[in-house]
Amino acid sequence: MLLEDTEIIVIAADGKAMNQSAEAGTHDQARGEPRGTSRPAAAPAHRWIVLAIIGTAQLMVVLDTTIVNIALPSAQRDLGFSVDSRQWVITAYALAFGSLLLLGGRLSDLFGRRRTLVVGLLGFSGASAIGGAAQSFGMLVAARSLQGAFAAVLAPAALSTLNVTFAQGRERARAFGVYAAIAGGGSVVGLIVGGMLTEWLSWRWCLYVNLVFAIPAALAVLVYLRASNNSQARIRLDLPGVLTASGGLFCLVYGLSNAEQHGWGAQLTVIMLVASGLLLIGFVVVESRVSEPLLPLRVLADRNRGASYLSIVLAFSSVFGIFLFLTYYLQEGLGYSPLKTGLAFLPLSAGIIASSGLSNTRLMPRLGPRPLIPAGMIIAAGGMAWLSQLSVSSTYASSVLGPIIVLGVGMGMIIAPSINTATAGIEQADAGVGSAMVNTSQQVGGAAGTAVLSTIFTTALATYLASHPASPQLRFAASVHADGTAFAVSAGIFLAGALVAGLMLRSGRIAASAEPASSAASECDELRA
Repeated sequence: MLLEDTEIIVIAADGKAMNQSAEAGTHDQARGEPRGTSRPAAAPAHRWIVLAIIGTAQLMVVLDTTIVNIALPSAQRDLGFSVDSRQWVITAYALAFGSLLLLGGRLSDLFGRRRTLVVGLLGFSGASAIGGAAQSFGMLVAARSLQGAFAAVLAPAALSTLNVTFAQGRERARAFGVYAAIAGGGSVVGLIVGGMLTEWLSWRWCLYVNLVFAIPAALAVLVYLRASNNSQARIRLDLPGVLTASGGLFCLVYGLSNAEQHGWGAQLTVIMLVASGLLLIGFVVVESRVSEPLLPLRVLADRNRGASYLSIVLAFSSVFGIFLFLTYYLQEGLGYSPLKTGLAFLPLSAGIIASSGLSNTRLMPRLGPRPLIPAGMIIAAGGMAWLSQLSVSSTYASSVLGPIIVLGVGMGMIIAPSINTATAGIEQADAGVGSAMVNTSQQVGGAAGTAVLSTIFTTALATYLASHPASPQLRFAASVHADGTAFAVSAGIFLAGALVAGLMLRSGRIAASAEPASSAASECDELRA
């Protein structure tokens, strides 16, 4: 295999560089082409296969945020860990994923999307195999952490590949509609698949199933996706940025998770959140000084892009409440099985899929994001407000089905245009880290929303129990009241999102990506021995 000229540069905090070079022949020179010759990321006939690969990668990442939830009781009985420890099976994945996303995105920019996708897919499948074969609680948690780390490599590489493969036009709109539908509906798929595998096979298959997706996808990447050749011929890694960003995001996600379990006033919660603030402030200072930052501040400076990131944060902060509280309502209140609970969320996915396709292919090219994202926020707020009217006598058909369809329609109008806008027009050198910010926004939003809404639920539950006389139905009535309170707050978050998006987004259609897919810079065929 002919390798690229590579010069690894570690950026110090003061912006100075230490160089270590390792030279070999270049792709472009081997073919007699000038460095940086523009080549397509994927042959035109293969771009839809590339979309299928990207969709598979994104489905795995999103699916694993919920698929293990339903398997937890079975895993707990099998491995013998306590109820208090159970949260770490979920938290370990979120911590590694959320804290390493910016680094994972930069690795995609530096080492090429093709390499990063293959490493992410194979690493994720290997971690899943370890988790499925776990013989102890510690082994399971370690595997989930490893899954999260490789998800942080995989997710930004997938989205940035989508961004350069479908750079403009109606095909871009369709591709991002598909991606958004998976991003929004993958959690529901996780609930359904988790319920099926747990009931029909074993909880271990909730992890083993990733091998069925990842290994064929990795082989397809090698066949259908071209390797990238950095026109700069140098790899630069901002270590101070990596440490401050990863440390700050880790402390943030950990602090929010701890707040959910132990309250906002708990000492560890306060320490983690304060440390997160200091580290993230330090990260901004570092990024303003180094010559090759981990997250170039120009990525955040664009109004449309910043508004899109904030819209994703607020939307996922609100919608995660429905998975948390409605799952308990369906199982404890209506007596649904895990599988039936997952199936009950299908209308939500249907609403997201239909709305994503319509908003991104028909409306975005004509109207741009400014009318769509606020409208989606308002529709989703209506669905949440409707859902907040749950009572002890409510049924799925009368009080759940309609609201979640409306919520799905609103989410589809938010997610697809937001992701499309967040990645449009971004420089190719920043495509990976810009895509990582989309995933970071989802993770931070989900963690923050879960923590805040859990606190609101707990407070409303305690207040109701204290103010009502004891009765056989008291606990259920209190839980339904607390659910309604959390859903009402979620509606308020969506309305805040409508205001933010309406004020920040620019009117008009979004600009196309910096380079069209047919001539994406730094993309070339890999010469294999």
